[in-house]
Amino acid sequence: MDKIIITMGDFLKNAGIVGLRYLLEESDAIEGNDYGITEDKQGIWLCKKYIQKADWTDLYFQAFIIRYGAMTNYQAALDKIEHILEESEQENWEISNCKDDLKFLNEKLLSNSFQSGFESVKDETEHPEVYDLLKKNKLNVKMETDELRLRLQELLEFLEQPLCEKTFSMKCILYNYINRFWDGRSILLRANAKKKMKEVFDADFSKPFQTYALSDHAKAKLSCIDCGARFQTKEKVSIAFMKDQADDLSRKRSAFWNCKEDAYLCPTCAFVYALVPLGFLMIGNTFVFVNQNRNILELLRANAAYGKLAYTSLQKEEERYASWIARTIDLMLQEKTKELGNIQIITRGRDDADRYTFDILSKDVLGLLNDEIIARDLSSMARHPYIKVAANYWNIHEEVVMNLIRLKSQYSVLYRLMKLAIEKDDMVPKAALVYNIQIRIIFLIKKSRKQNTGGGYMNRYQVREKGFELRTELLRAKQTEKDDCIRGTVYQLLNALSVGNVERFMEIIMRVYCSTKLQVPDAFIEFLRDKETFTEYGYAFLLGLKGSHYVKKEEVTNE
Repeated sequence: MDKIIITMGDFLKNAGIVGLRYLLEESDAIEGNDYGITEDKQGIWLCKKYIQKADWTDLYFQAFIIRYGAMTNYQAALDKIEHILEESEQENWEISNCKDDLKFLNEKLLSNSFQSGFESVKDETEHPEVYDLLKKNKLNVKMETDELRLRLQELLEFLEQPLCEKTFSMKCILYNYINRFWDGRSILLRANAKKKMKEVFDADFSKPFQTYALSDHAKAKLSCIDCGARFQTKEKVSIAFMKDQADDLSRKRSAFWNCKEDAYLCPTCAFVYALVPLGFLMIGNTFVFVNQNRNILELLRANAAYGKLAYTSLQKEEERYASWIARTIDLMLQEKTKELGNIQIITRGRDDADRYTFDILSKDVLGLLNDEIIARDLSSMARHPYIKVAANYWNIHEEVVMNLIRLKSQYSVLYRLMKLAIEKDDMVPKAALVYNIQIRIIFLIKKSRKQNTGGGYMNRYQVREKGFELRTELLRAKQTEKDDCIRGTVYQLLNALSVGNVERFMEIIMRVYCSTKLQVPDAFIEFLRDKETFTEYGYAFLLGLKGSHYVKKEEVTNE
């Protein structure tokens, strides 16, 4: 055969395939000639001629720099230097203005990763003495302006050399992104820190992959634990280099039959696994991957790579995990397929203590997300997702989406919003949106199970109108438009509702209604049916009491 085929497997293998596809797209490889999708859409093929001629280490480094380069401390250092040089030309500029920037430059440029990178390139770059000077004499605000500008200009010219750019960028990427997925091997082995990264990666991954892919292994005795391909003993790669997948197999053999470890990868799979960090997207401080494994086309679409600028924007605070999920799901729901199966979403944080987290988007969840009413309300919420609570910001859109994905109720969110609404009226419309989503979910779930979806005496929205009716009467009696006079009542009702205390809730209701000429609504009989009904109707009534209601089928709040 003139091709090798890499088939889909577990989520790590699939992430590696997505990373491989991204690497190939950023290379000079021609789709359909050098690589492509298999006819059964279960894998990706590579032409052996391309495997032989390609510089896989260079392609690996290039792909990671394109993906993560703009987010490295190396790039941040360049930006700081250029900023200081530009600002220093201003007439009233003072050197003390850049104190924090200089501190950043000293810390980052003299970090262990930068110093080890420098050791590997100092003999092949021009003016390495510039960096040696930085190690001996750090940048500081006591320098003369001209001296500082000269030092910074020299540093900039040194750092912008192509070899420096590639080396320092990759050092940053290694210790901030790649090492979250694999470690303890090749360029991430401590003993190799000061060695030339390209030579090390070549020897450990690229050359073994090339040699293996172009060789005949019909008589080999060992089998890859992933793809099942045969390989020689000298070619085996322990899967233990992947984090959270296996311990040191040579030391802990008791898990294997007759204590004979056999969890080894072939060089091809090892190279694919090394690409796993490229298959994950980074949203804020979270790495995410959609394991849509029905076929490779759906897998690639669900984990679509973005352009440099677009991808960089994903790191900003405004792009959060939940909104990314919402967009990704929307993409998948737009597919021509008649039916979507369960979708696995894997996340991993930037923190060393974080582990892989798995969320399953079931068919039921996908159906809910695809509902027109829920999608509309989520979209409205996404336009203004943040709420300031004390000194912090709470993203209610994210929490609502995550609750929906995990099929958890929204009542915890609703309770917090209603508690805030006691003092801040602008919380009411947000609470109304959350309530609408929760009720719609209940309705759709009951409908799918062919359960009764209606109320008894009146529905939940009629109950909300009764709450508004009571509000109107109480404010009229006090001759005021502000609801300060009923805050205590709302607070008491909310507390009773949050703990499921029907008796206390009804006691307060009866007392309040007795102070008016209004009749207690028959709907309150529904409260006695069960806790679920009590919660649904109770929040509807409280929303009305806080000003949320309908006029000619259009919602109005007291905002």
